[in-house]
Amino acid sequence: MSTLLLRYFCSQRSPRMTKQLLHTSSLVCAVEKELLARLRKQTGFSIGNCKKALEMHQNDIAKAEVWLQAEAQSKGWEKATKLSGRQTSQGLIGIHIEGKTAAMVEVNCETDFVARNDKFRQLVTQAAKECWKGNTLNEDVILAKESFSTEQVKTITTEDGKTLGDVLALAIGNIGENMGLPRATRVSAGHDISLVGYCHPSTIDQDANTGKFGAILAVKTSNSISEVAKQLCVHVIGMNPRAIGSLDDPKAENPEEESLLIHQEFLSDPTRTVAQVLDDEKMEVIDFIRFGSTAVNSSRVSTK
Repeated sequence: MSTLLLRYFCSQRSPRMTKQLLHTSSLVCAVEKELLARLRKQTGFSIGNCKKALEMHQNDIAKAEVWLQAEAQSKGWEKATKLSGRQTSQGLIGIHIEGKTAAMVEVNCETDFVARNDKFRQLVTQAAKECWKGNTLNEDVILAKESFSTEQVKTITTEDGKTLGDVLALAIGNIGENMGLPRATRVSAGHDISLVGYCHPSTIDQDANTGKFGAILAVKTSNSISEVAKQLCVHVIGMNPRAIGSLDDPKAENPEEESLLIHQEFLSDPTRTVAQVLDDEKMEVIDFIRFGSTAVNSSRVSTK
């Protein structure tokens, strides 16, 4: 229709006016293409949706982006509701540690293919960082642990005012698989406690650790945190101790069945026990938390 109108107007004008009109029309088209390219780059939505948004809002890119986000959120919740019954047997653990606070979150999806997707990893990273915020540790407390249920995780508010539930629904709409936020934890430490975290297999994404398994250790030491602290995280993931234990606690008859951390053979050096390693390093484990994605067996894991 626009082409027919342009031809009509051109037929009613002099050659000079026609040339000016065609030049102006080409400039308008160029501006629209530039806006379209910029909107698509900013939002990541399809060209068709971006074009529709610009047309609806007379090329106002700000209004077009708001409309696109609202539309995507609405469709995301719609798709999330539709897919909610599908099993989420894959996923990742994410850890974010900053200062004296650490957070660990589990995010599930349907397939391993999506679990390896960059957008899914970014979702896990964002969830871990958002869970990290908001600690209210009393200065007199040595260590504080908070556990979050799936409903509590979903109500955590992000920087842009959305909840993690909204962010999850948007990801479901974009990626096309059912997803879940089954649990999270946040640990805050006093001034003489250090927090160390590790995921296995480990992938660093924007300062957050992601992997199928994760562990956070709260340790006390007069020395600076060494590589041994990270090795202890790997040990907790691999050996899955049920408690720290003490030297007075009886050892298991079979070392391979030992469930107390300090009596277990150190994974990085089986010639020593964890207790011996801690003694050599002048280090004390105050507490630990271990997550295993529901997609995998949460018992002992090969960390090789």
